Amino acid sequence: MRHVEGAKSYLRSTDDFIFRNTFRDIERILKMLGEEHGTRFEHECYDVGHLYNLAHFLDRKLVKPPFFVQTIFGILGGIGADMRNLVFMKETADRLFGDDYHWSVLAAGRSQIPFATQAAMMGGNVRVGLEDSLFISRGKLATSNAEQVGKMRRILEELGHSIATPAEAREMLALKGGDQVGF
Repeated sequence: MRHVEGAKSYLRSTDDFIFRNTFRDIERILKMLGEEHGTRFEHECYDVGHLYNLAHFLDRKLVKPPFFVQTIFGILGGIGADMRNLVFMKETADRLFGDDYHWSVLAAGRSQIPFATQAAMMGGNVRVGLEDSLFISRGKLATSNAEQVGKMRRILEELGHSIATPAEAREMLALKGGDQVGF
């Protein structure tokens, strides 16, 4: 239960945080890290407006396909963890980006596994782990990220989905791999 108390304490401390993320900041980061250093970004979209912001930078050619969109649900200040919102975010992304993107879902707390499952059924990728939920089932703490990943893998395979290998994921996302970084 120490993890739960730590999480509660952290959440209580976040009600006075400001996330600075201006268009000028985003442009500078896309140019400096993206164009100059070849960084591939995970574009985290906490609400539908973030998809439109990403489309703005795509139109300006500062984001290049294929790019990766992580849609996020159930975080205070972002879109709620409601399945209708998942469908709306996906429809909006499809309208804005066509086939030029890969997408994934992250949902906080008890929504983690249901949202990941629904996203996979809609053709998306999934993310699970202790950063997003401390539980493996109702009232039962997860022992590790591996336990959550194992559960999600079993669900996806039962639904007939295959799991990408690290090499397949790097190819899909146009990543260079750890053997080609300069650190």
